[in-house]
Amino acid sequence: MSALWLSDEEIDDLCQGLKRNVAKVRYLQTLGLIVNLKPNGRPLVVRSHAEAVLSGLAQIGPLAARDNAAPMPPDREALFLVFGRKKTVM
Repeated sequence: MSALWLSDEEIDDLCQGLKRNVAKVRYLQTLGLIVNLKPNGRPLVVRSHAEAVLSGLAQIGPLAARDNAAPMPPDREALFLVFGRKKTVM
């Protein structure tokens, strides 16, 4: 079973080339991760959040929820502004 958070080795692999913890935190935040700090100053990232963000699921989730929402009715006034108030002949 994997740990609740990413290991130091996994963090170092993601932040390859960065040595300072402050730089690692900044980089991880630019990826969209929520980063906490361990008492020793190293970054702490929850594994499930990292997997969701890095796989793109965190971006897809809100879109999928919005697609299931009820459709909005058309804005009649906006339609009249665009197409004008033309009288129809019957």
